[in-house]
Amino acid sequence: MSFPASAPALAGIRRALAVFAHPDDVEFGCAGTIAGWVDEGVEVAYLIVTHGEAGGFDDTPRAELTRLREEEQRAAAAAVGVRRVEFLDGYADGTLAPTPALRRDITATIRRFRPDRVLTNSPLRRWEHLAGPSHPDHLAVGEATTCAIYPDARNRFAYPELLAAGLEPWVVREVWYAGGPAPDHVVDVTDRYDRKIAAMRAHRSQTGHLDVETWVRDRLTTVADNAGLPPGRLAEAFTVLRTE
Repeated sequence: MSFPASAPALAGIRRALAVFAHPDDVEFGCAGTIAGWVDEGVEVAYLIVTHGEAGGFDDTPRAELTRLREEEQRAAAAAVGVRRVEFLDGYADGTLAPTPALRRDITATIRRFRPDRVLTNSPLRRWEHLAGPSHPDHLAVGEATTCAIYPDARNRFAYPELLAAGLEPWVVREVWYAGGPAPDHVVDVTDRYDRKIAAMRAHRSQTGHLDVETWVRDRLTTVADNAGLPPGRLAEAFTVLRTE
């Protein structure tokens, strides 16, 4: 199973919401692209489902790691110009499923922020990349977010408690999936490479053991080369679907 060919990206986007499973998911796959949206005047917000307490590479106490990873995520967001970062509570890192509760909480954020575009984890597994993009939490958040986009966020009869709280239905116009199979919408992020590096380095607990510049340049060069961009360019790739 794969995605259909991407639709052309919509113009005139005012707000975009990034919904991801863990602190650092946005930075690994999307930070250069988001920096470009910010430069274009798009208001971007992040919703992170877990606090990343199952991550890390040392014996840092889990409660301390949770606090640290929240701080790292806010610093990483600031590096690309994003000021609004929210975390959900009650969802354990490593155990996510696209439950009605998770769909409701994502729906609430969509109705509150009212984005034109949602960027999220792919709900489709990449069999050639069982590590990373196909983490079960990523797949679960991609599926839950897809269900929140349609039908939940636009259906006034879904989760009536949200309507009672004043959260009116909202139609997301477009969804961007990161980390899925055969991404074909390529974004040249060469001019935003430094900000992507800064965002990645902000996640010290997760990237301190990496040569971040080499890691990022190698992967973004491969994406650009595969897309036929001129030599020396760097790119991130997505699948873009219309949701109106």
